[in-house]
Amino acid sequence: MILPLLSHHVKALGASPTVAGIVGSTYGILQLFSSTVVGSWSDVVGRRYSLLTCLLLSALGYSLLGMSTSIALFVLARIPVGLFKHSLSICRALLSDLVSESERPLVMGHFNAASSVGFILGPVVGGYLTEHEGGFYTSSFTCAAIFVINAGLVWMLPWSETLAERSEIHCSNNTSKGCHDNFCSKSVHNGSHVNSHHLVLAETEPDSPGKHHLRWRDVSLLQPAWRQLSSVGSKIHMVASSDMWDLFLVRLLMAIAIMLYYSNFSLAMEERFSLKPKTTGYLISYSSTLGALAGFLVGPVTQLYRNNMPALLLHSTVLTCSLIFLYAAAPSVWQVLLTSTFFAISTTIGRTCITDLELQRGGVQASGTLIGAGQSVTAVGRVLAPLLSGLAQEFSPCGPPSLGVVLAMAAVGLLLIRIPKWDGRGMSKTTKL
Repeated sequence: MILPLLSHHVKALGASPTVAGIVGSTYGILQLFSSTVVGSWSDVVGRRYSLLTCLLLSALGYSLLGMSTSIALFVLARIPVGLFKHSLSICRALLSDLVSESERPLVMGHFNAASSVGFILGPVVGGYLTEHEGGFYTSSFTCAAIFVINAGLVWMLPWSETLAERSEIHCSNNTSKGCHDNFCSKSVHNGSHVNSHHLVLAETEPDSPGKHHLRWRDVSLLQPAWRQLSSVGSKIHMVASSDMWDLFLVRLLMAIAIMLYYSNFSLAMEERFSLKPKTTGYLISYSSTLGALAGFLVGPVTQLYRNNMPALLLHSTVLTCSLIFLYAAAPSVWQVLLTSTFFAISTTIGRTCITDLELQRGGVQASGTLIGAGQSVTAVGRVLAPLLSGLAQEFSPCGPPSLGVVLAMAAVGLLLIRIPKWDGRGMSKTTKL
């Protein structure tokens, strides 16, 4: 709702193009440094409390944005949003806590499809509200209200019981597979992994014989701040020192390549094929819709590959690289339409694959840290892609996607070298966190 309106609003406040660019980059820089920290913090204090904090502080940021009548207040409003708008990442970590490894790609695909629908509907709603007087402020307060409603849902949902039952079932199912005692003695405390002595069973109620109700001591939330910081630092250090540089580098290369594909799409369509912006907008909406629907294909495709995620990631990366090349060399709009169709599908599958591989190799005990680190890597791509796109456009409108092809080929080469070093499941056991 807000993203397409920000540049217009900051210019309306009297900012020069340079100042508008600096202000616009504030959010990306804050996300770059906060993604891993907030994700790791959710591992320490639990998904529920971290999610509530992120939703409420994001609501505060959008409320301030709705009151921004100066550039200083606008920048102030972007700070809490940049630091704490990580609800999607925490939800992905929560899903990894709740579902089995075999179910994870299917569930993540559905989750990505749901979030993609938001990116399709949001600009439409924001554009409609902007047409009315004070539309930007109305959009900002509407967005803040949605975050508050989400926080209310998080508060009301029965997290503890659901997560504890899931953890108990998981340990029971793994007993026959030689599950270690110290692992099975762990319970999921609001989405974070803590020792089972934090879990207290109530007395059996008279009206429900044999039924136990779970009560939770909020130990992880109330522990001293220094201990929380120490735990967060420890988890980040484990991820930084693990042998996962190859996956993060592939994520970075593909993130930049995909962003280069989209970076000058509208301008390139106008210069290469004389398309009007309205037609280009329809083409982008078509691709976004396909990307949302592709989330439902992730489950069947992974089943077709028998959950061989490294092979699926390699093939989706090769396909993405080929489609970027075909777009850069497209002689007609129809070929661009064809590449856009398959590009949306391949990128959706690729994103789900690489997230699943990060969780496989790092372990769900640090899922928040891993997903946050992945988002930080993507944020680096968001910082680098506009710079590389501007340099490449100096040579040709096809320069950015051509550079994207080179980066995607580098990612393919890296996968070909590194995949044989992983075991048959695409997971290095020694890097388990």
